[in-house]
Amino acid sequence: MADRETPGTFPPNLDLTVPSVARMYDYVLQGKDNFEVDRKAIDAMLVELPEIFQFCHDNRRFLARAVEYVAGRGIDQFLDLGAGLPTVDNTHQVAQRARPGARVVYVDNDPIVLAHGRAILAENPDTTVITADLRDTDAVLDHPDTTRLLDLDRPVCVMLVSLLHCIPDADDPFGIVRRLMDRLPSGSAVIFSHIVSDDPEAGEWLTQRVLAAGTEWGRVRSPEEVAATAEGLDLVSPSTDDGGTPILVDCATWRVPGTTPLARPADPEQRMWEHAGVAVKP
Repeated sequence: MADRETPGTFPPNLDLTVPSVARMYDYVLQGKDNFEVDRKAIDAMLVELPEIFQFCHDNRRFLARAVEYVAGRGIDQFLDLGAGLPTVDNTHQVAQRARPGARVVYVDNDPIVLAHGRAILAENPDTTVITADLRDTDAVLDHPDTTRLLDLDRPVCVMLVSLLHCIPDADDPFGIVRRLMDRLPSGSAVIFSHIVSDDPEAGEWLTQRVLAAGTEWGRVRSPEEVAATAEGLDLVSPSTDDGGTPILVDCATWRVPGTTPLARPADPEQRMWEHAGVAVKP
């Protein structure tokens, strides 16, 4: 995998000594938009926590199933926060395949995401990428490109896929969700996943490892803490036959035909997973 570390080929003021969550994720998904610092950070984690590779891929497949499900409910507007670098089956590809004409606004604070995303999406008039501070929900929702593409008086799907664990407690990650949903009409939805652990030592190990790499991050939380994401919203059943009780589950088992939804991975030795769900504003 070749580095793109040639002067003039990436946005200015990019610190190549600090790993980026978006680029680390890109590396795990076998993308090409990452640097040596990102690969070293992930490789070190994989030595002690090899399941990171699998649950990143499981999370990506969850995104596709969830977007397809929400589009099937009639929602044709998506606000993808912390979108990361473009890869296979991005939100706009899934949404526009399921509902032609669906509009998607990607939001990220990584300059490489902005540069690459805009280049890739230049010929897609129903999709754009903006840079904004995700904590400033009004700035995100009132951004000219957001209001140009999305009608905020109609239902919108807010996507927080593998994002909230990147936000420190001091920035009130679940308050961000509430502020976003408060501004959106009934029928709007949120798709979310969050790294969790029921082993406090394992969660603290990963949290400290990511923070030690120098990247901005929040922490691994417990499944009980992550339930706050859906506070005041109606959870969707994780079962494809809608016969199950609406709960948050391991993203690898959310609405997978022929698979029983599981509140945690079946392997008791697996210490971490992505807790996931879809919830709708009443």
